[in-house]
Amino acid sequence: MKDFQRYILPDTATIKDALIALNNLSADIQTLFVVNNSYRMIGSLTDGDIRRGLIRGLQVTNNIKEIIQHEFKFIFEYDKDVSAVKEIRESDIELLPCLNENRQIVKVYNLKKLKSLLPVDAVLMAGGKGERLRPLTDKTPKPLLKVGEKAIIDYNVEALISYGIENINVTTNYLGEQIEAHYSKPVDGVRINCVKEPKYLGTIGSIKFVENFTNDMILVMNSDLFTNIDYEDFFLHFKEHKADMSVAVVPYSITVPYGIFDLDGRNIKGIKEKPTYNYYANAGIYLIKKEIINLIPNNVFYNATDLMEELIKINRKVIRFPLTGYWIDIGKYEDYKKAQDLVKHL
Repeated sequence: MKDFQRYILPDTATIKDALIALNNLSADIQTLFVVNNSYRMIGSLTDGDIRRGLIRGLQVTNNIKEIIQHEFKFIFEYDKDVSAVKEIRESDIELLPCLNENRQIVKVYNLKKLKSLLPVDAVLMAGGKGERLRPLTDKTPKPLLKVGEKAIIDYNVEALISYGIENINVTTNYLGEQIEAHYSKPVDGVRINCVKEPKYLGTIGSIKFVENFTNDMILVMNSDLFTNIDYEDFFLHFKEHKADMSVAVVPYSITVPYGIFDLDGRNIKGIKEKPTYNYYANAGIYLIKKEIINLIPNNVFYNATDLMEELIKINRKVIRFPLTGYWIDIGKYEDYKKAQDLVKHL
């Protein structure tokens, strides 16, 4: 039986049948979806609909067609409109049916657990040696170091799943067999595909070894980040600006502790006392169109910054997405300690 079958009721059912079905969902979301004999969805039903029907004088032997809601929210499996999903979620609808082209239910999404339904494939880069964290990484790959009770990479995988991303790949190298063993079983029903790069290929080169992408948008990120980036906002910003590549960035300020001269040759034109300069730093999280992968050379050391420069050179659109919230790149022991301290308060 499919895991959503408990929410399905045939249109031949009575109000009593609906009450029994809702009672069986007592610890779950109290919503039923009604289908006809072709399994085509024709309406939804809640205990409130039953209550209003009984107040009108209906009996428990009456057919549910007399009380179902024919106006209901849904999405098509071939067109996940993220803006529409966001609007539905914000309207406090908790269960969202996903229909095929024949309007048959193929999946039911629990919007109490999911933050979005992003039509995105993800690739996490997990091949680095983590040399600046030695001796912690002598026998353990950096992505599997614990932050609190979980491995660093698990926070990122679980976050991606919470945004409805179902095709997740992890590229490995150093001690990669440990990461493969770590993800030998699905996570929350999602299979994590581990891909071994034959040699170190930079921060995006190994993406060429991922064989199957199911979506036209690819999210690429370092696996050792500790962040609460809003992937839905990231995606919608990308779509809004019709980008070819979007780079998540974090604010970075530098304060010079001295007076700085504004010069024209040897002549002093003015002075700025202890100025602060504000910049954006690369957060190591990228959204790209799938077609862009063709620009990455095969089996060559290649960084995400190389891809940015190539896209700019050929006049493709590269934009930045300001990341709010927390972000830690766990590269040094001080960063690792900062993440350990932060997780205690989350």
